[in-house]
Amino acid sequence: MVSQALVEKAKEFHGHICPFLVLGLRASEVALEKLGLARAGEKETIGEEILAIVECNNCFTDGVQVATGCTLGNNSLIYVDTGKNAVTIVRRSDWKGVRVYIDSEKLREKYFKKEATDLFEKVVIKREGTAEDSEKLSRLWAEIGRNMMNMPESEFKVEELKVRAIERAPIFESIKCEKCGELAMKTRIEYVEGKAVCLGCLGKSNAVVGRGIVPNFEYPFVREKR
Repeated sequence: MVSQALVEKAKEFHGHICPFLVLGLRASEVALEKLGLARAGEKETIGEEILAIVECNNCFTDGVQVATGCTLGNNSLIYVDTGKNAVTIVRRSDWKGVRVYIDSEKLREKYFKKEATDLFEKVVIKREGTAEDSEKLSRLWAEIGRNMMNMPESEFKVEELKVRAIERAPIFESIKCEKCGELAMKTRIEYVEGKAVCLGCLGKSNAVVGRGIVPNFEYPFVREKR
């Protein structure tokens, strides 16, 4: 069951307590327990021995990162852009994994107050809420989240499965862009008329934004010309 200390740690990381943050914590705990694993520590994160595969880029994923120790930065978090609230924890040693999925529709009637969902639509979806609405939503959302700390395993879809082998993060050399002078990973350099040019100078690259992975995303920085 999710401890209060872990929820507070997740709040510090994520910025606030909400239902799907806590669901990410609880789903991760279920998967780790099934595999007989603890949160990834120094050995596991350096060697990428435990991987967390997430299928969404929302609050759920921040819960997963806090609970498992598998993060984007330590290359132990894999993002598969299916848009599902699911996490799979896998051991690299035998590629045995446990996938935990949560059906938000089934939870709505049982855990979500109508007042909270109405406020969510107004404040987050429509961006029309007042400061008072936002504060009230924050209180209700945290209350719902805390009620999910001890959610039984039966509320989740849990399946044991094999995972296809995933490469460890390779180390690439850096190449200096001949336009801006900045170093960039070799695989993110293109050659234009024989000169090495980074994707920033070319103006487009793949990006993860709110709606998921966006190919050829326009480089968003606008600099004043000197």
